[in-house]
Amino acid sequence: MGDGVSVNGTVEPGWEPVRAEFEVFVAAEEVSPEAQLAVHHHGKRVVDLYAGESTGADTLSGVFSLTKGAAHLVVALLTQDGVLDLDRPVSASWPEFTGDGKERLTVRQLVAHQSGLINADEGFDYDEIADDAVVAARLARQKPYWEPGTACGYHAFVIGALTGEVVRRVTGRSLQEVYEERIRAPYGLDLYLGMPQDYAVQGRWEPVLEMLPTPAQLAAQADAAAPPELLPVAFNLHREPPMDLVAYANHPRVRALGPASAGGIGSARGVAALYAAAISGLGDRAPLLEPQTAAEFARLQSAGEDRVTGEPDHFGLGFERQPAVGPRAFGHSGAAGGQGFADPATGVAYGYTRRRFGFPGGLAPENAGLTAAVLEVARGL
Repeated sequence: MGDGVSVNGTVEPGWEPVRAEFEVFVAAEEVSPEAQLAVHHHGKRVVDLYAGESTGADTLSGVFSLTKGAAHLVVALLTQDGVLDLDRPVSASWPEFTGDGKERLTVRQLVAHQSGLINADEGFDYDEIADDAVVAARLARQKPYWEPGTACGYHAFVIGALTGEVVRRVTGRSLQEVYEERIRAPYGLDLYLGMPQDYAVQGRWEPVLEMLPTPAQLAAQADAAAPPELLPVAFNLHREPPMDLVAYANHPRVRALGPASAGGIGSARGVAALYAAAISGLGDRAPLLEPQTAAEFARLQSAGEDRVTGEPDHFGLGFERQPAVGPRAFGHSGAAGGQGFADPATGVAYGYTRRRFGFPGGLAPENAGLTAAVLEVARGL
């Protein structure tokens, strides 16, 4: 790489192939990706790598939809506790959620991105989309973009507000509060839904950086097929001016409130530890999820093509399915290129973040090689 950024950090004995793959990726980048990679194996951190001019092992930044992993772990935990009934109508706990077929939608269908409420017709400005309560109240009055429960489509910036309102109605606490009390604080996770007023955390925050595509990448994008019709709506690009994803992640109100769809602040360490806590436990703390709960949330819920992204058979319950990893794996990617997942079959919990927005956005291609290297070592062990 032209600017000479090196790979730093450590790997446990036997995990050197993962470091080698990370080094190959970083060396091939035109500019520093400002990336972090962390992996747990059966609860123990075995990979802890980073590369960047202003990115350390404990640097925090906006993680976009990696946030959905934390949000839906709350939903899974409350379902396991019997507090949430997935097959109960949403309107049973949220009476205002009615009209245009919304009253028939179940919590299961809502969590599986089937409500059709991918955005408001007029969209949201930054202050509004940062506040899950504002988003939920407006969407309760919004006509869905398809009949609820009949199709699946990625609710990119609103799913956390919708499921979070159900959480608030049945617990009396916001999804962010439940996450902090039941998951983040007990397990000491460096992944926050709302940045604390604490310099020990705030002093480690660095902004998400703009993507810097090469001429060849821009040419390839120009030749690509047109995106599905509803994709700009779901990503809040249909309003004027369109929402800028980098500005969203760096917005002070987004950082402060931690909207549960895409407003989390964290590191790869935090993402990997979240998934390790889910399936393996951390330190002397037991796993958050029982095996049957993890299996239920990983299982395909919406067969067929996603109305927003065009991807087939993509979602379990809130989590993205991980067919390249295994049938029991579950996780979520982020717009800047990051990825997080848990694989109960191998005991792997994976967290990858990048502060420099990858081109063209969404799951960054380097995750394929990194994931393959991680799984090869884990299966060999």
